[in-house]
Amino acid sequence: MNDLLTTIDTAPIPTDVPTLVMALVLAFMCGQLMAWVYMYTHTGLSYSRSFVSSLIVIPITVAMVMTVLDNNIVTAFSLLAVFAIVRFRNILRDTLDTVYILSLIVVGMACGTQKFGTAIIGTLIAATVLMYIWFTSFGARQRYDLILNIQWARPLSELGELEARIGRYSLKSKMASQRTSATGETLADLSYRVLLRDPDKLDEMLAELQESAGIKRVTTIKADDESEV
Repeated sequence: MNDLLTTIDTAPIPTDVPTLVMALVLAFMCGQLMAWVYMYTHTGLSYSRSFVSSLIVIPITVAMVMTVLDNNIVTAFSLLAVFAIVRFRNILRDTLDTVYILSLIVVGMACGTQKFGTAIIGTLIAATVLMYIWFTSFGARQRYDLILNIQWARPLSELGELEARIGRYSLKSKMASQRTSATGETLADLSYRVLLRDPDKLDEMLAELQESAGIKRVTTIKADDESEV
């Protein structure tokens, strides 16, 4: 009876029940932590609840696979043949999603091979790095908050007054484009890239510009991160 409680199969190297339970529970906990990090830091448009759920299940499944293999090359080739029959096809639109999948596969392998310390430390460090990348916006190339479009009805030589008003609310600004009317009328469409001192004062800046002499129209476009080429 005691043997039944400690071993549950008749493999050449019987599975130890406490170790198996510990491996699967640890895999679950590591997957849960990484899933929470993903939910908290994800900013894209491709969020999927099923993907988050898979982040919890993947390390458990991999841990079970590693326990089944148990350093047996015959079992490994048999399992490979089974996986060759079933095709898994899923397109990951975000490169970072692939990082989560690979990280949890490795965590599951560590749990399944009873390298519990490696699984715990690896998960904590990976979660810390992912949080750091999200918190610092590492790799982002956004330099401005918005694009300010202004229709200017005064001579271009007087743009210094306009730019001074913009400078009161911005840390930096840069003219992105300038289009003048082909007719004899003094009219120009100007676009500025603006990094605001205080985003909460955007409405105040727009109201002041709208009341300024020579400005017929003011519109804004939120600046997104620069696209990678």
